[in-house]
Amino acid sequence: MPHHNLNDISAFLAVARERSFTKAAAKLGLSQSALSHTVRGLEERVGLRLLTRTTRSVAPTEAGERLLRTVGPRLDEVEAELAALSELRDKPAGTIRITAGEHAAESILWPAVSRLLPQYPDINVEIVVDYGLTNIVAERYDAGVRLGEQVAKGMIACVSARICAHGRRRRAVLFRAPAAFPRSRRI
Repeated sequence: MPHHNLNDISAFLAVARERSFTKAAAKLGLSQSALSHTVRGLEERVGLRLLTRTTRSVAPTEAGERLLRTVGPRLDEVEAELAALSELRDKPAGTIRITAGEHAAESILWPAVSRLLPQYPDINVEIVVDYGLTNIVAERYDAGVRLGEQVAKGMIACVSARICAHGRRRRAVLFRAPAAFPRSRRI
């Protein structure tokens, strides 16, 4: 069976629902000619006439009604789910995993997270205190924070800040895998 383009099926559904090439073309932002050609191509691929056309009307055939009744609601569900997914792009959501030393977690991360989370309730932050050089890619962390120059080879330092640790000024380094910050300075 030949591969059917969902755009062709959407075009057919628009014409069948509107019962007009003119209205469907306006709704889809296509010319009537392009829409007619698309529907004709779909009919040729399925080997059945899906629409009955006269100079004054358009109506689905029995096969067209079946396609409209069975595929139409499913395609509507797909479009609704794609729209719902695009909403995720508009608001931050998900889990952020960060590995850090205890001092960095308590003095930098927790204060920042406590200010961030009320604004973004769909974000979950997991901070794991670890004193070693964690392979953040293998351990599936999004970022890591270490004091001083403790950054594993191949990682990229992207932010540094001065903090006080027991009366001494120290440097905290946020690092991430190279693919995340392609223009950052390699350590």
